[in-house]
This record gives sequence, C-alpha cells and structure tokens, in this order.
Amino acid sequence: MGVQSPADWPILVIAVIGSILLVELGRRVLNRVGRKWALAQHLVEHCTWPAFTVAAVVAFNLVFGPGMLGDSASERGLAGSIERVLGLVTIGAVTWLIIQATYALTDVVLDRLVLVEGERNRRARRIMTQIALVRRIAAAVIIVVALGAMLFSFPQVRALGAGLLASAGIAGAVVGIAAQPTIGNVLAGLQLAFSDALRLDDVVVVEEEWGRIEELTLTYVVLRLWDERRLVLPVSYFTQNPFENWTRHGSRVLAVVYLRVDWSVPVPKVREALYEFLQGNPLWDQKDWTLQVTDVLANGLVELRALMSAADSPSSWDLKCDVREFLVNYVRDNYPDALPRFRVETPETRVGLSWTRDRE
Repeated sequence: MGVQSPADWPILVIAVIGSILLVELGRRVLNRVGRKWALAQHLVEHCTWPAFTVAAVVAFNLVFGPGMLGDSASERGLAGSIERVLGLVTIGAVTWLIIQATYALTDVVLDRLVLVEGERNRRARRIMTQIALVRRIAAAVIIVVALGAMLFSFPQVRALGAGLLASAGIAGAVVGIAAQPTIGNVLAGLQLAFSDALRLDDVVVVEEEWGRIEELTLTYVVLRLWDERRLVLPVSYFTQNPFENWTRHGSRVLAVVYLRVDWSVPVPKVREALYEFLQGNPLWDQKDWTLQVTDVLANGLVELRALMSAADSPSSWDLKCDVREFLVNYVRDNYPDALPRFRVETPETRVGLSWTRDRE
C-alpha cells in the first residue's frame, strides 16, 4: 500500500537509503566471511551491484504511491507511468541478481575443478566445459522469461496474446529458417560439450595452427595460439571438419626430437647420456623415454629419434627444446667426428690417394 501524501517523500528517501545500507552491511559481513568461505567471496564479487540495485528499486517501488505526485488526473497518470517503469526496472534488476548469483554458485565449483591435476584433469575439464555452457543457456532462458514478464505487464500486449499465439506456427517457421545457422551452432556447441569431443584447455591443431581452447560458447570457440594470437571459429566448424585433439584421453603428451648424424655416432653412449639428462630435468614426468635409430637417409646420415613424455603440451614443447639443445651440444663436444657430413668420392680417393695431398 503506497504512501498517499507528498509530505511522505522523506520516508521514501529513508527507505531507499536504509535498504542500500542494509545491503552494504551484508556485503561487509560476506566479505569478512569470504576469507574462509569461497561462496561468500564469489557472492560479493558478482552480486554487490545487482543487490544494491534490487534493494533500491524494491524499496522505492514499495513506498511510492499514486498520490505522492498530487491528486490531479495528469499527476496520477504520471505516477501510474512511473509505477509501470518501476515494475519493469524491478524485473530487470531481479533478473540481473539471479544470473549473477548463478554465476557465483558455479564459480565455486569451477575454482575447485581448476585445481584438479593428473589423471583426473581430463574429467575436470569436461565438467568445466559443460558447466560453462549450461550456465550460459540458463542465463539466456532467464533473460527470455524476464523479457516475457516485462511485455505481459502491459495490458495491450496481453490483449494481443491470442492473436500472437494463433500466428505462432507461421512466425516460428520463418524465424527457424532465418536463424538456422545460429541454431545449428548452438546445437553443435551442446554436442561438443556433452559428447566430450572438446573441452576447455584442450590442446588442438586446427588449420595447421597449434593452441589451447580458451573459450567455448554456444556459437563460437576461441583458440589461444602458441604465440598468444586468438583464432575464433564457429562451433559448427568442429562438427564438420577434422581436427587434432592432443589431450582427448589425457593431458600427457609425447615429445619427439630428431637428430641426423654421421654413422660413426656411438648410439649406446648417446642413449645413456640422454637418460641421465632426463632424470635431472623437471619437465620429464619420469614415465616414457627412448632413443632409437629410426632411419638411414639417402644423403648418408642416420636418423636418431629421442622420445620422452611430459605432463602437458607446454611442458612437452619446453622439454623438446631442452633435449634438442642437450643432444646437439653433447655430440658436438664429445663426438665431433659424428657431426653431419657429406662424403664425396673423387678419382684420387677411388685409387687410394689422399685428397689432401699437395699438388705441384
């Protein structure tokens, strides 16, 4: 029941200020509790401004009455318009608060999943991807419901409801045809998230570009490339085109380094040195490693392949660089005769003469 006298404006101001102070008190309490309670911290981060807005608007809406602007027809008409606007703002503010509270609740779960490492990391990233998409869908649904509530708060819109429902079939078909690409992307996003084909932080190779999945929405995917560039692709791309996923079944990655050297290289010695180096390198996960002669090249060199495992793709890249540098230095410093060289046969060498003999 609204206040009916213009003299009651101070009561309205006091009510608004009091509601804001009440929210501020709650914020301070949650801020103090948030040092030990993660949910309180996220509520403060997400819900402070929405809560201030809801408190002020609701207090204003409860106290404001049609007679506060006067008793004339025009003043009452203006007051009615203000009440209608306040109703719309209230719906919008409450919707904002609900969405932000939903994000605060899910952030608590996401924070815990980020800390998961090892073999459980793949499952944690799958859940993170699904939560991120589901809360976007929930936010979109809440916004649509709020817009519907705003529209149906107008008597004219309610009167047109029957006519709109009668033409809903034709309108739905037209909208469906026009929005077919968007709807396809949304369905593709849901398919990727719940089929576990793609997850946040997955390492993928797309269009010959290597990077990590930084953001996965209902309509597009953001790939953070190794050089910090961003490649943005529609979600439907990943359902219609092949791509490499290096962390599909786990975050471990095998690193491979090739070395082309002369036949005189002592492979067992190089293998022992590599193993000793890996034991002292923190990037190696202490699991897989090997050094093999994998090919004899047409140019007279032999190909050595060093293979070792790492916990994830960034560690794999750094480990490959470290191993490559170590092998180059080791062969150069200890077995210089095994460095890559090309042999040329001349008439002199064919008959046993040295090609370095001085000619007079």
